[in-house]
Amino acid sequence: MKFKAEIDVMPHAALLDPQGKAVSGSMVNIGLAAIQNVRIGKHISLEVEAGTEAEAHEMVDTACKKLLANLIMESYTFALKAL
Repeated sequence: MKFKAEIDVMPHAALLDPQGKAVSGSMVNIGLAAIQNVRIGKHISLEVEAGTEAEAHEMVDTACKKLLANLIMESYTFALKAL
């Protein structure tokens, strides 16, 4: 079976997010001061061929842990759907 994974990788809440801070500061300049505490991360979409959803879940989880996210600085979540 083929599955599609939608992965979100975000910096840990306790860490400084310089991109998010810059965007938050710029919101004031464009008249959107009500928007605050912007956090910027990554969205990754991929397809995986696996026998079961559990196998696909394990493969995506391994990819996130070993390659797609820096677990010291980032956390990740993902959703799978069959294609």
